[in-house]
Amino acid sequence: MGGIGIIRVSGPKARDIARLLFQPSKQIGDFKTHHLYHGNIVSPETGLAIDEVLMSLMTKPHSYTGEDVLEINCHGGFIILQTVLTEAVKAGARLAEPGEFTRRAFLNNRIDLSQAEAIFDMITAKTEAGLKLAISQFKGDLAGKIGTIHSAIIDLLAMLEVSIDFSDEDVELTDASEMADILQSIVCDLQTLVSTYREGKIYREGISAVITGRTNVGKSSLLNRLLGEKRAIVTPLPGTTRDFIEETANVRGIPVRLTDTAGIRKPENLAEKEGIDLVREKLLSADIVIAVFDGSEALTSEDIEIVKENRGKKLLLVINKADLPHVLNDGELRQLLTGVIPPPLRISAKYGDGISELKDSIHALILTHPCDHLPNHIITNIRHKTAMEKTSAFLSKAEKNLRRGLSPEFAAFDVREALDCLGEITGKTTNEEVLDRIFSTFCIGK
Repeated sequence: MGGIGIIRVSGPKARDIARLLFQPSKQIGDFKTHHLYHGNIVSPETGLAIDEVLMSLMTKPHSYTGEDVLEINCHGGFIILQTVLTEAVKAGARLAEPGEFTRRAFLNNRIDLSQAEAIFDMITAKTEAGLKLAISQFKGDLAGKIGTIHSAIIDLLAMLEVSIDFSDEDVELTDASEMADILQSIVCDLQTLVSTYREGKIYREGISAVITGRTNVGKSSLLNRLLGEKRAIVTPLPGTTRDFIEETANVRGIPVRLTDTAGIRKPENLAEKEGIDLVREKLLSADIVIAVFDGSEALTSEDIEIVKENRGKKLLLVINKADLPHVLNDGELRQLLTGVIPPPLRISAKYGDGISELKDSIHALILTHPCDHLPNHIITNIRHKTAMEKTSAFLSKAEKNLRRGLSPEFAAFDVREALDCLGEITGKTTNEEVLDRIFSTFCIGK
């Protein structure tokens, strides 16, 4: 339920359905494209008005789908929308499948497949940084880079074809070594793009961060502080948290799925033991472990065990309760560290001291570029990464064959295969099964 709800119809019957259902408040001739008209939706069977609406018709090819598109802006009540939708179906429409409007935009060459995927990413973006990347892809920045690489491969294939067709004639041919160097340069460009995937995926999908520590060190308080709201119950009683509490926070542009866990200690009952066992399972799959210690107390055997259990992981040590007299021996804690681990951070989850520095540390531990200094082209989709890797593999094979002095036919075959793989990104060579999988993730109406 909302203020306004929109019924959208795309296809050759859109204008006919508009004529049948819409009764304008003022006399008009034929509908003009991209004009907004006021009137009523009327049932053809009863002649009764269903709703007072604003209606627009966008004629092909200048519409989202590249077809004639009718949009009826109704009042946003469920019964109103259901009734208008039923009348549209009676008039010759059918219910859309998930993502069908965007799929039609792709099939009608309004957008390529990478742009269609970017629309989904725009809708589901969890942070402004993720939205920025999705908008960049939708505007065609990635497609433009792919197009440049595609053109370079086509030029190279043309050189190979000349070498094949005119090898016995008096025609100036490109040296095999020179063509191999061109292939090497193209592969380098592709590998540079592939190397951006890790960061792109993080901005798109986020990371998981598990907050661990012994009981009553302030794990739940830290979760609440990072979220900016009271999500976890905080009491001075140890063992308050028995189950996981998971929420997502925006940390310097990264969606971070924070998990508050039960305190690590010798369990007093079966339920607490089960909770602690689950904590250890959760830690195994975490991208980051945030280990919290009580700065107002000396290190305990539980504290030491937590550090030892999480060695080898991306680990942040946080000394909480900086607002209280400091008792914990920092040197003793540092002696437990091995490998490249950031130095312990001193914070006060209660008052917010050190939280900004903690967010900086989380970002620095995961990414090399701040969200306002990302590479010009960055990939966020595993499908794109896989296609580029396959393209690169075929081109590398062609390069090796040229350097080994094999006939250019062998290299030409691999270059054609590379072009097909690269075309999967924008949809030039994508099969129906892949399209079904991509658009099934969209919501109905998009």
